[in-house]
Amino acid sequence: MHIIRENKDVTSEDDKWIQEDLSMNKEILKEQRGHWENVFSNNCSKFGEKPSESAVWAAELFKEEGRKKILELGAGQGRDTLFFARNGFEVCSLDYSEKGIRTIEQKIRDNELSEHVKTLCHDVRKNLPYEDGTFDACYSHMLYCMPLTIAELEYISREIRRVLSPGGLNIFTTRHTEDPKYKTGTHRCEDMWEIEGGFIVHFLSKEKISHLSEGYDIICIREFDEGSLPKKLFMVTLRKK
Repeated sequence: MHIIRENKDVTSEDDKWIQEDLSMNKEILKEQRGHWENVFSNNCSKFGEKPSESAVWAAELFKEEGRKKILELGAGQGRDTLFFARNGFEVCSLDYSEKGIRTIEQKIRDNELSEHVKTLCHDVRKNLPYEDGTFDACYSHMLYCMPLTIAELEYISREIRRVLSPGGLNIFTTRHTEDPKYKTGTHRCEDMWEIEGGFIVHFLSKEKISHLSEGYDIICIREFDEGSLPKKLFMVTLRKK
């Protein structure tokens, strides 16, 4: 594990990657939703039942700062959702997979956690259905490396900032350009590659993360590995200015 601390004046490199030709097959990206529905239909615990390391780290910081009301984006099948709920947080859990959301709802009923969790099937490329300043913090595990263009990620970061209270935290993880799967498989657009299993991954560089952090202070960027490959990840902690 390695932690990189940044100050709020990080400057991106030349933003030419934002101007890349996006004449990719949009239908391929749209098909990812159906792909995830199939994945979640075939296995109700695709990524296991234990919380991710990033959720454990995020919960520690939330507790230190007294953050109680958490927005979780790209919640998948709820392994981190349940962890947050069991640790006393109030969680609004969103995912664009209907199967994923139904699985989370069943799990929270089975674990008698319904009073701590609200769920919603929602596409994050659309407005978040919450008032300004609703949440103390936002958490997402590998949402930012889904097949979302830089323009879409800019929009998502702005929407998260809008629904955060003053000084609220935005914590997210993403696979990055040192990942062994970067530039393998089929190139789709920008730094998105379709790897084995039919998954399209957007690998983010530190420069892109700095660009996406407009309106936030970068508290830290932590490097860590996950899984048996292993996946190379950044955990990014931002604070709303």
